Amino acid sequence: MAFNLLVLACLAYVIFLFLVAFWVEDRAATGRTGWLRSPLVYTLSLSVYCTAWTFYGAVGYAARSGLEFLTIYLGPTLVFVGWWWILRKLVRIGRKHRITSIADLISSRYGKSNLLGVIVTLICVVAATPYIALQLQSVTLSFGAFVATGPADGPLPDSQATGVWVAGGLALFTILFGTRNLDANEQHPGVVTAIAVEAVVKLVALLAVGIFVVWGLAGGPLDVIERVNSSTIADWDLMPSRWAGLMFLSAAAVICLPRMFQVLVVENSDERHLATASWAFPLYLFAMSLFVVPIAVIGLERLPAGANPDLFVLTLPLSEGREGLAMLAFLGGFSSATSMVIVAAIALATMVSNHIVMPIVLAVLPKKAVAGDLRRIVLLARRVSIGAVLGMGYAYYALSGGSAALAAIGLISFVGAAQMLPALLGGIFWRGATRSGAALGLSVGFAVWAYTLFLPSFGEGAVIPVHVFTEGPFGLDWMRPRALFGVEGMDPLIHSAFWSLILNAGAFFLVSVLSFPGPVERVQGAAFVNIFDAEGAGPTGWSRGQAEPEALLIMAQRILGDDEALRFFSKSAEKQGKAGFLPDPTPDFIADLERRLSGSVGAATAHAMISQLAGRAAVSVEDLMAVASESAQIMEYSARLEAQQEELSRTARQLREANEKLTQLSVQKDAFLSQISHELRTPMTSIRAFSEIMMEGDMPPEMIARQARIINEEAIRLTRLLDDLLDLSVLENGTVQLNLELANLQGIIDRSLASSSHTRPERIFTIHRDLPSEGLYIRTDPDRLAQVFINLISNSRKYCDSANPELKIVVRHKGGRVTVDFIDNGSGIPKDKQALIFEKFARLTDQTRAGGAGLGLAICREIMANLGGTITYLPGQGGAAFRVTLPLRLEKPALA
Repeated sequence: MAFNLLVLACLAYVIFLFLVAFWVEDRAATGRTGWLRSPLVYTLSLSVYCTAWTFYGAVGYAARSGLEFLTIYLGPTLVFVGWWWILRKLVRIGRKHRITSIADLISSRYGKSNLLGVIVTLICVVAATPYIALQLQSVTLSFGAFVATGPADGPLPDSQATGVWVAGGLALFTILFGTRNLDANEQHPGVVTAIAVEAVVKLVALLAVGIFVVWGLAGGPLDVIERVNSSTIADWDLMPSRWAGLMFLSAAAVICLPRMFQVLVVENSDERHLATASWAFPLYLFAMSLFVVPIAVIGLERLPAGANPDLFVLTLPLSEGREGLAMLAFLGGFSSATSMVIVAAIALATMVSNHIVMPIVLAVLPKKAVAGDLRRIVLLARRVSIGAVLGMGYAYYALSGGSAALAAIGLISFVGAAQMLPALLGGIFWRGATRSGAALGLSVGFAVWAYTLFLPSFGEGAVIPVHVFTEGPFGLDWMRPRALFGVEGMDPLIHSAFWSLILNAGAFFLVSVLSFPGPVERVQGAAFVNIFDAEGAGPTGWSRGQAEPEALLIMAQRILGDDEALRFFSKSAEKQGKAGFLPDPTPDFIADLERRLSGSVGAATAHAMISQLAGRAAVSVEDLMAVASESAQIMEYSARLEAQQEELSRTARQLREANEKLTQLSVQKDAFLSQISHELRTPMTSIRAFSEIMMEGDMPPEMIARQARIINEEAIRLTRLLDDLLDLSVLENGTVQLNLELANLQGIIDRSLASSSHTRPERIFTIHRDLPSEGLYIRTDPDRLAQVFINLISNSRKYCDSANPELKIVVRHKGGRVTVDFIDNGSGIPKDKQALIFEKFARLTDQTRAGGAGLGLAICREIMANLGGTITYLPGQGGAAFRVTLPLRLEKPALA
């Protein structure tokens, strides 16, 4: 077929699409949309996912890798069938916040940050470049395939020149219908309808070729199945990691690719259309993939060896002389390429103008010029951006040589677009996600993707030197682009996707946790995450500023157009009861105007423009309450963490103290064992020595009497020590027998003082008492209670180091308890000993003065526990002070 005839067919087809789009735009301008806004048109517009890659490249993919091509269809199918609620949330956010692109959504979510808008825009432009190059390559190859079957003396087109003409023609068509005007909702019904028409054309073309192959070249489905089993396609190896990775990437692409976000979110006119698309779009994908394998198998059999499998859809009809069918297939592939390029160019141009060009214009122009002719600047910026985007696609096509398989080129873009996924999903589901985390995550992911996949796609040595691939930069072996961090053996695509997304998500999460969002960012986060909450926070409000209604009207006219701006201002004035006049610049009106402008220039740019004319934005009371509530929750959570930290610290401190106490007790136990052995050995030694002397005889009677007295005293001392040990054991085991009776407290104290007077009788010891307070009758075991008192009084007589020792006994009863305090005027017990004095084996430092085994206070503690009371040490009383506490069971003796 002649090259000129092919060009003429393309022009006729483009003119047809032009007329369709023009007719739809005309009807939309007059409000006669009807079926043009139907779920069917919306679903067909989603077919922009099926580019020349899926039309031509899927067959080549199947011929090279078997059924692996299905992963490109399974990913979107899973999203629309199983995760359509994510799409619903995106659409709801897009409609409520007048979102114009994926960059606008991420920018708006994170505090209307234009920096994030710039980052996302740059990533999208670079990531889309290989994809646009893929479309140019497919159209150029299809031209070449047609011309190659023409007359032998016919001129062969130059592939580079063909690419230039295709890029130029697509740029012209996109400019004509993508940037004719600025719509308040940034929707293009004419372009969407043209894309839907192209969806039908490419589906019919692929089905027609498939039917021809199955029933015209093969003997039907059964014959095709037999041929598949005997072909090389049946010998492919399943790689689970690659299948899972490709399905994930295709699922991410259907959300994150700029063109998909454009038709899925921005062009959506009714959220209910998603219900139809959730089953109709997977059905469309199934139809597009139905004949891929049969075409690949028959093409491998019938076409010469070395034939490009990416063009089997076109070359099979041509080889059989079916030029009409081949022309239909060519138009189907042309539709696939043009629909992708047009929508992608519109989306990218919108992002470039809203987030790069307009912020620069606003920064350069003086404040008064904001209300100037910005509409012309915006449209010019978008038209230039479209040309630049297509120019970059052509440059990639020319530099890469155009020799790579179509599927390989498309997957490079998939990995690049997937870098938006962490910030996107984190932004709509996690209120704690921050602008800093999103910016760092996107930057890290983009850098890793570019280093490990995008730049290497130009070929070794083209951009990255050859030695970097083998040795790493600066000799760092672990930094090789295809073996990052020393991980070798991975598929290059999966290797890049894994590391870029892991580092992207990790940086996003870590920095978001460590940083804190600003007020506007937190309000926007609440509005996005709680988008289905009827009372969720809305956009940031405005305070009454210095803006003049005339200046706002002029700015709106330059952005929205005269008619649209006047209609908006008239309706706003009527709401305020000022029909026929300009509305007052109230906070509500300015917020409505910002949302209106956001649909044309993006949320961040609209916010900046309004700020220059109306002053700074304020946060509404509702927003402040939302922020305050969230702050309270954060503070409460922080308080809980601090409490837990304090509890852990307290527990650790108690464990350390217990360990120190155990260490001290262990030392005391060893000392006790040494002491008890000494205490037992000393009287036994005396008894043995004096008894042996007495056995020798020939001793004066007075010496015999003295030695017998010593033996008796040592025996009594030994008996007392054993009695103390047995007494403590009985008390600890709870088997002690108490003889409870009615006793006078004063009498018990008198008896205790008398019994303890034998301790160091040579000392003059002054006793201070309040006898009236001691006249209480209590039910207790008087002998055991006296044992406690005697021990305390005896200790005071032993250890009080005052020159004029005194002991004060104070009795009180209050709150159902009786307390008896024993306080001397000595130096008291050292602080480091106070916690151990009631333990077994505890003794004071001066063991020569102790005279016992350190069991006295331990016995006292057990006695009081059995009597239902306590014994404690009172620090800070000037000397040694002990308090004995008993239950208050006051009774009077019965009268005889």
